[in-house]
Amino acid sequence: MQIVSESLKGFRLCACVRFFFSLFFFFFCCCTKSCMQRVLALERQVFDFLGYQWAPILANFFHIIIVILGLFGTIQYRPRYIVVYTVWAALWVAWNVFIICFYLDVGGLSKDSDLLTFNISAHHSWWSEHGPGCVRREMPQAPGVRTTESHSYITVMGCLMDYQYIEVVHSGTQILVALLGFVYACYVVSAITEEEDSFDFIGGFDPFPLYHVNEKPSHLLLKPMYL
Repeated sequence: MQIVSESLKGFRLCACVRFFFSLFFFFFCCCTKSCMQRVLALERQVFDFLGYQWAPILANFFHIIIVILGLFGTIQYRPRYIVVYTVWAALWVAWNVFIICFYLDVGGLSKDSDLLTFNISAHHSWWSEHGPGCVRREMPQAPGVRTTESHSYITVMGCLMDYQYIEVVHSGTQILVALLGFVYACYVVSAITEEEDSFDFIGGFDPFPLYHVNEKPSHLLLKPMYL
């Protein structure tokens, strides 16, 4: 019985070491992925704010919150939070596919519409006037015309890349990172679930494991009986 107990203790120790090393690997990968996603989301949020793109602003806000929630679930061993992040990652991929279709005029969508601003304003992507190499030609106001602006832009020339392709590159990068996050999240959930099942099988951290046997003292077993 003592040999069996020692072997089970050794098995538990190996399982614990494997579990903590696995979690260290998960934390490193997930924290790196989470930081990358937050940086990319914040970068996109800044340019969407500059372009008054209200729909992407709301989507980016929820994305940042869910990424933080997924990181918290990984650190605190909460598979449900990671599952929420996994579902959101799939929705985030779908959203970015929609953005790509919008800027490429696919499926009846048009980049010239005010769909991303909820038809509140006529603003378009910030990159449409501030892309790499873009030069804006200005025309002074006509005499006698009073507006809140001192000039108006009539054309943008010399852009090294059209703004719609810049937005497509942004969305493509978001899709790639989201797919990597989706794979990591599924792997973390399955690994944590398997480790929890293995710990339940061998007793886990319970100070009174299932294989513990209450042994009675020998003097009680050999106690003589008097008639």
